[in-house]
Amino acid sequence: MEYVLTNGVNDDFAALCALLEESLEKAVGAVVQRAKYAPLNTLERIRDAVVVYDGSLPVACGALRPYADGVAEVKRVFVRPEYRGRGISKQLMILLENRAREQGDTTLILETNPLLVPAMALYKGLGYTVMDNYGPYKDMPESVCMKKQLC
Repeated sequence: MEYVLTNGVNDDFAALCALLEESLEKAVGAVVQRAKYAPLNTLERIRDAVVVYDGSLPVACGALRPYADGVAEVKRVFVRPEYRGRGISKQLMILLENRAREQGDTTLILETNPLLVPAMALYKGLGYTVMDNYGPYKDMPESVCMKKQLC
């Protein structure tokens, strides 16, 4: 696997994000996903993105978006179903954390859904803890927000 640092306008990153949307629609419901969350997951403010390749096939992605001074938000973490269970998401998250440190961030935050059990386990296993819902997720009880101090 090759892990490539890119940005939010990368075509392979955008294609994987579209697959992520399809996956989320199945997992949490199309109505909820499109109406509430799709506007919060646009790619134009993505600072750094990682695309993981198996040969020439993009198989996973994740990104960072600035949130506040010293705080970045983890966005768009996705692994194609047929590539799950290989440790790709863990390595991807470690790369994003390292990139955030390089950019001067001391805290990472993210939003997920409790129905996404593997995602919750990944984040908890990497030291993320549940926090009060932030920003646009404050009034979304179906969201779980998490954070990790990087220093």
